[in-house]
Amino acid sequence: MTAAAETLNLNDGWTATCEEAAVSVALAVPGDVHSALLAAGRIEDPYWRDNETKTDWVHRSVWIARRSFSLENLDGGHFTLRFESVDCLADVIVNGKPAGRCESQFLRYDFDVTALLNEGENVIEVVFHSNSLEAEKRAENSEFPMPYSKNSRIGHLNFLRKTQCHGGWDWGIALCPLGFYGDITLERTGALRLDDVAIRQRHEENAVELDVTLHAFAFAPAVEDAQVEIDGHEATATLHAYPGENRICVTVRVDNPRLWWPAGQGDQAFYDLAVSLGGQKREFRIGLRAVALLTDADAIGNRFAFQVNGREIFMKGANWIPGDALPERASKEQVRDLLVSAVEANMNMIRIWGGGQYEADWFYELCDELGLMIWHDFMFACNLYPAHERPFLDLVRKEARQQLRRLSRFAAMALWCGDNELVGALTWYKESLENRDRYLAIYDRLNHVLEEAVEDEALGLPFRPSSPSVGRLDFGDGWHVDTSGDMHFWDVWHSAKDFEHYRSVRPRFCSEFGFQSFPSMRVIESFTEEVDRNVSSAVMDVHQRNEGGNSRIVETIARYFRFPDSFEDMVYLSQIGQGLAMKTAIEFWRSNRPRTMGTLFWQLNDTWPVASWSSLEYGGGWKATQYLARRFFADLMVTAQPDAETGAITLLAVCDGLTDIPITVRLLSVGAASGTVKEIGAYPVTASAQSVVEVARIRPETLDDDAFLVFDWQDAEGNILGENEYLPQRPKAYRFTEPQIETVAETLGDGTRRITLTSDRPALYVTYDHGGDDIYSDNCFTLLPGLAKTITVSRERRSRLPQGGAPVVSYLRG
Repeated sequence: MTAAAETLNLNDGWTATCEEAAVSVALAVPGDVHSALLAAGRIEDPYWRDNETKTDWVHRSVWIARRSFSLENLDGGHFTLRFESVDCLADVIVNGKPAGRCESQFLRYDFDVTALLNEGENVIEVVFHSNSLEAEKRAENSEFPMPYSKNSRIGHLNFLRKTQCHGGWDWGIALCPLGFYGDITLERTGALRLDDVAIRQRHEENAVELDVTLHAFAFAPAVEDAQVEIDGHEATATLHAYPGENRICVTVRVDNPRLWWPAGQGDQAFYDLAVSLGGQKREFRIGLRAVALLTDADAIGNRFAFQVNGREIFMKGANWIPGDALPERASKEQVRDLLVSAVEANMNMIRIWGGGQYEADWFYELCDELGLMIWHDFMFACNLYPAHERPFLDLVRKEARQQLRRLSRFAAMALWCGDNELVGALTWYKESLENRDRYLAIYDRLNHVLEEAVEDEALGLPFRPSSPSVGRLDFGDGWHVDTSGDMHFWDVWHSAKDFEHYRSVRPRFCSEFGFQSFPSMRVIESFTEEVDRNVSSAVMDVHQRNEGGNSRIVETIARYFRFPDSFEDMVYLSQIGQGLAMKTAIEFWRSNRPRTMGTLFWQLNDTWPVASWSSLEYGGGWKATQYLARRFFADLMVTAQPDAETGAITLLAVCDGLTDIPITVRLLSVGAASGTVKEIGAYPVTASAQSVVEVARIRPETLDDDAFLVFDWQDAEGNILGENEYLPQRPKAYRFTEPQIETVAETLGDGTRRITLTSDRPALYVTYDHGGDDIYSDNCFTLLPGLAKTITVSRERRSRLPQGGAPVVSYLRG
C-alpha cells in the first residue's frame, strides 16, 4: 500500500470462535455466524421442523472474529479500518489494542488505526457481545420501561439499533443473528478522508442542477480540490479543511436531461457521475428525476399522491422485508429474483418496512435498474423506543444522516418515513396507556430527530412522520381514517371481516393490508416430515407466527369455499383465498382513482418457510396472489364492481397508461353447473389515460342463479389485452361439475416452452405447476369449455429448495 489513496479489501480469511462452546468456523464476509455454523455442520438447519430454539445458544454467546494480514511501508498517510455494517455490539481490537466499539448495525464505522498497525503481520479481532443479553440488561437499567412487540420471541431489541425482526415477528423466525453485513476495508489516505457523497437534484425546465456535497474527515488541516463530472460537464471547488468533519458542495448542471421514470411510465435513463477529492474517487450511475408527495387539501380531506417528473402516478406494489432470516443467504442473485418478480407483476413501488434494515448499495442499484420506486421507513417498528436516553438518540442522529447521504444518489428513492406504527404502539401497551403523555413525549423526541435530519440534509425527498399517519404532528388513529394520509387497513385479516369489507373504505393511499395463506406443498415439504403435514400439527404451528393464523386461514376457506378433502387442496385453497382478498381490495381501490393513488399490500417476500401474507413464498416461488397481481396491477384493467345503492354490477376500465386506448369489452355469462356460456354483450369504449371509465352496467337479475361473469378486453385488431371474472356469490355457492382438463407441453424451435390447457367444463382458478420454479405468462385463470388457454414459460429460475415433481393442475372443485 504505497499510493496516496488506496484500499485493501479485508473480506477474506475470517474465522469466528466461541470459546465457551469450543467452536471455531470460517466466517464469510458479508455473512453471519449462524450460516457459518450451518455450513460447517455445527448446527442443524434452524428452518427444519421445530429446530429454531436449538440455536439460541448462538445469540447468547460471545463470539470473536479474527483475521490477519500483512502490510509494508507504513510511512506517510493515515489508515482507516472501515466496517460497512456490523451486527451489532462489538469491540474492535487491532494488534491487541482497542481500535473502537460498534454500537449499531445501521452505521458505517471508520476507525483511525494508523498508530496501531505494524509493518508485516497484523491481526484484527472483533469481539461480538451477545445482542440479546445486552438488550435485556439495557431494558433492566432503563429509567422507564420500554415494552416491545409481542411478535418478538427474543425481547428488548428495541434497545438496540439492529434489525427488529431478528427477534421474531408475526411472520418471522427469531434467530437474532450476528455478523458482518458489508465490506471490511483498510483505507490509506492523506490528511483528508472522503466519507460520504450526498446528491440533491434541482429540476427546472430542460435542465437539472445537481448539488453534490462531499463529506470528509480531516486528520490535519488540508486544502484540496473537489471535482464533479457528468455528461461532459465538470465543476470544481476548493475545500479548506480543518481537523474533524468537513463538507463542501459542488454544483453541476445537465441541460436537456434524459429523465429516469418508474416502471411502466418510461425508460430508466442513467448518467455516469464521477466525484473526486484529495485523490479519492467515487463513480456512480444515477438517474435524474424529480419526486414530490402531494398532500394538499381537497373536498375530501388531504390528498396523498406521488408525483414524478411532474406526473402523478398511481403506486402499485408491496412491502419489503429482509431477503432472508439468515443474512448471508440474501445474496444479490436471490434478491434480484424477488425484485424482478415484483416488476413482472406490474409493481412500480416497494415499501422498505421499518422493522427490517437499510439494504446494501446493490439493492438500491437493482431498484434503479428495474424502475422500482422505494418508500423507505427509518428502522423503527411497533415498539416503544428509549429516546429518553441520550446515547440512543445520538446513535439515531448519526444513523439517519449517514443513511440519508448514502441513499441520496438513487433515483428509486421516493419517500422517507419516520417509522412503522409507532403512533399506534402508544395504545398497545399498559405503560403507555397509563401515562400517554410521557411516552408521547419520548416518541416525539425520536420522531423530531428524524425530521430534523431530513430537513438539515435537505436532499430533496419528502418526509412523513409515521405510517400510518394522517399528517404532521397528528397522533391520531391513521388506521381508520380514509380521507387523509396513508392507511394500514387490517380489519379483514385481524378482525376476521369478509373480503367485501375492503369496499367499506376508500383510502387516499393504503400502505399496508394483507391476508395470509400457506406456502405451496413444495415449500411445506422442505421443512416437514410427512407426519407434520396437517394444518393443526405442532410443526405447522411453529411455522405460523400470527396467533390463531392457521385457524383463520381454515375458517376463511370454510366461509368462501367448499371444505377440501385433502391437506394439499387446503394449501391450494388458502392461496386462492389470499388472492381473492387482494383482488377484491386492489381492484376496488384502483377504481377509486384519483381519490386513491396507491396500494402497497403486505407483504412481497418471506424470510423463511412460513404461513404468511407474502405473495412470493420462501425461495421466491409465485403464490396465486402474485399471478393475480400481474392482472390487477396491469396498467389497463377492467374490473366488475357491485353498486351498493342500485345492486347493479358495474364494469369499469382503469387505465394508468399515458395514452387513450380504444378497447372492446366482451362480457360472458357462464353457468357453473350447466357449463353454458352466453354472451351478454360487447362494449366498445375508450380507456382514458390515467383515468377510470364506466363500460357498462348489468342488472344481477339478468344472470341465472348459478352464473358468474367472465370478460376480456381487446384492442382494435382483436388482440386480447386482458381477462377477468366476477362472482356475484361466494365460490362455494357454485356447483361446478368435475372438469376434464388436458395439458399439452411442448418446446418450440426457438426454445420457448409452452403449455396448452383445455377443459370440457368451466374451471375456475386453474393453476399449473403450483409452487414450481418456472414463471408463467399467466396462471390462476378461468378455463371455459372448448376454449384453449396457452401459457408460456416467461422466466426460468432455480431456488435453493429441492426440485418438485411433475407439474400438477389445480382448480376449484364444486
